[in-house]
Amino acid sequence: MPMAPTPQLKAGLFARNPNAKPADGAKAAPKAAGPKGFPIEHRIGVQASAETIWNVLHDLERWGEWNPLYPKAAGTIRIGSTLDLTLALPGQPLREIHPVVLEWVPNEQLHWKLTMMGGLVKTVRYIEIEQLAEASCIVANGEIFGGFMGPSVGKQLGRAIHRGFVQFSEALKARAEALHAG
Repeated sequence: MPMAPTPQLKAGLFARNPNAKPADGAKAAPKAAGPKGFPIEHRIGVQASAETIWNVLHDLERWGEWNPLYPKAAGTIRIGSTLDLTLALPGQPLREIHPVVLEWVPNEQLHWKLTMMGGLVKTVRYIEIEQLAEASCIVANGEIFGGFMGPSVGKQLGRAIHRGFVQFSEALKARAEALHAG
């Protein structure tokens, strides 16, 4: 007797083929909504393997050697752990921040959350690696500003944040490509 696909598999099938119709009167699962808020992102191509890029990101203790956005970093990349970072946005005073790691997948992504102003600003910071070929990746480096005041804070500091993300991306690219070549 044939078995019907699970709801998760059905949702995956319908997500890939929007013209597909559910069988036997079943309803397709609703599409997952992404995080809401004001996004700021920078993407860059890196001629290095995802593993090399990840190794640079994972080594928090050495961020000060290459990272202009976070010149000091400490902690352990583990779900639920708190990182101790110094944030150096262009044109802004240095700030100590203590985000909590939400998710990480080696060679793919690092996500953390930060709550500020008594919970009025909640951000999700992400660094994601998309491998295109053995030694070619796209790195997405961004943050989503949510909470009651998050979008207005994101808009107010948007240019400085974007410049910081560009500096971070270019420094990560330079470090990873140098390590990959050497």
